[in-house]
Amino acid sequence: MKQEELDRISELTAISRTRELTEEEQAERAVLRRKYIDSFKLSLTQQLDVTYIVDEKGNKTKVQRKHKKTAN
Repeated sequence: MKQEELDRISELTAISRTRELTEEEQAERAVLRRKYIDSFKLSLTQQLDVTYIVDEKGNKTKVQRKHKKTAN
């Protein structure tokens, strides 16, 4: 995510503290926030994909994803 986009999120948040945002501003903020969250999740996922746990014997184990439980 670009710094300009992060700055715009901050700017819109500051504006919202002094007045109500217009519908266009609210929509823009929602899009930017979603983009930020998606970017953060991707970065975290990529970091965890190269993470290993080392036990007391020195054995390395790759971090595994937990499977989502499905409701039956």
